[in-house]
Amino acid sequence: MAEDIICETTISLHNEFGLHARPAGRIAKAAQQFEANIMIAFNGREVDAKSILDILSLAAPSGSALRIQARGDDARYAVEHLESIFRDNLGEDR
Repeated sequence: MAEDIICETTISLHNEFGLHARPAGRIAKAAQQFEANIMIAFNGREVDAKSILDILSLAAPSGSALRIQARGDDARYAVEHLESIFRDNLGEDR
């Protein structure tokens, strides 16, 4: 069953100021492009990657390890796309 497709990765947050409004917005906007249910976990909390407010609530500082998990038909593509955004320092200079 396609809904059983789960993809997961752990990434490191390397932008200077952590998950503040601009990168949280970029992540949420990117996540909304996918049908998959996408979650981001940090420090024992798991939030909806499609919600900027949920992402901001993680208050993850630079250097944090975040787990991204997606479930659904396009889960692999969603995780790969979000991973590439994090590798690009969320579009911010270091």
